[in-house]
Amino acid sequence: MKIHDNTLYVTTQGAYLARERENLLIRVDSETRRQFPIHTLGGVVCFGNISFSPFALGLCGENGVSVSMLTEQGRFLARVDGPISGNVLLRRAQYKASDGSIAAEIARAFVAAKIANARTVLLRAQRDQPDAPDELAYAVARLAGALTELQEPMPLDVVRGIEGDAAQAYFSVFDNLVLANKVDFRFDGRSRRPPMDRINAMLSFLSVMLTHDARSACEGVGLDSQVGFLHRDRPGRASLALDLMEELRPVLVDRLTLSLINRRQVAPEGFRITESGGVEMDDQTRKTLITAWQERKSDELTHPFLGEKITIGLLPHIQARLLARCLRGDLDAYPAYFWR
Repeated sequence: MKIHDNTLYVTTQGAYLARERENLLIRVDSETRRQFPIHTLGGVVCFGNISFSPFALGLCGENGVSVSMLTEQGRFLARVDGPISGNVLLRRAQYKASDGSIAAEIARAFVAAKIANARTVLLRAQRDQPDAPDELAYAVARLAGALTELQEPMPLDVVRGIEGDAAQAYFSVFDNLVLANKVDFRFDGRSRRPPMDRINAMLSFLSVMLTHDARSACEGVGLDSQVGFLHRDRPGRASLALDLMEELRPVLVDRLTLSLINRRQVAPEGFRITESGGVEMDDQTRKTLITAWQERKSDELTHPFLGEKITIGLLPHIQARLLARCLRGDLDAYPAYFWR
């Protein structure tokens, strides 16, 4: 079990979460291993066979602590929240914007930042590889062209089309960014449900982590995480959280995955092929990713819009707050996060 940025990650199989006054207790084999004052937590993420007492869930709900339940491999199962509170005027503004022309403008900002940040990932790879292949430069140029297209207002469907073309260009050269264990960590394209190789397994797992944080960030400022701008509404899907994570995915998910592989912090033996042909991580590899995720979130950077130093773990929360200010009319446009 690990805690970072107010989120508790529970990975010990068979763990039981109980309540004692205003504390959340972690018990394994009837022995209390850790306890956390509830006011220090913002969320709990459970992997696999983790149990809760009704009173522990009630404690979390009463204090606005969301509980997410995932499989051992990181596939999202369910989320438990207490009574939802939020600014009704903000939510009305969000619903109105999602059905109007403003949706295309906000989606354009998300996509522009996503493409720019993905391009930065490729540029850094070019800088680190003196003999970088020509296709890397070609992909960088294609992403630059996509950013030029996005400078002008356009319909939402066109924004989505540009995003799809840019993603194809980006992932077509992603394998060139893998510098170690290239035989075992080969990338032939993005695959999900199930991931078909080791890299996709890591990308999907870390994406779940980012989605949890983005959803908590949206709901923390009073936004409805189900109503997005870039992603279409779908029952049970946190469309706004998926919108918000797009601009952060290259920075947090893709770069961390590449770093873990290139620094040989994950081993090929930490993965197994399932009967369906998908690839899963073992418990030790998952713990390695969670630890690296926590460490990455504690790194500091200067936010380009605010001009202030923040930890990376606060990025989703700050972007959600900026989006709320945009919807309220306090800002002329949504200031997406552009990585430098």
